[in-house]
Amino acid sequence: MTKGLTYEDAGVDIEAGERLVDRIKPLAKRTMIPEVLGGLGGFAGLCRVPSGLEEPVLVSGTDGVGTKLRVAFLAGKHDTVGIDL
Repeated sequence: MTKGLTYEDAGVDIEAGERLVDRIKPLAKRTMIPEVLGGLGGFAGLCRVPSGLEEPVLVSGTDGVGTKLRVAFLAGKHDTVGIDL
């Protein structure tokens, strides 16, 4: 059985990433306003939008091309992967 590629094999240091997040959490918390519905983490943020709409919520997200590439391979269509970058 062949060993699959790991994050570590690809040069990713997950523990270093976690240490960085721990260091920037206090800085991120200083930017919190009452409209923010969540905390630091994940790939998206939720924020109330003060307006005349009934309970609007702004969702802000970021993600790499990994998910898009997976969908592209499944669909056999790769020419649109980087359009929104």
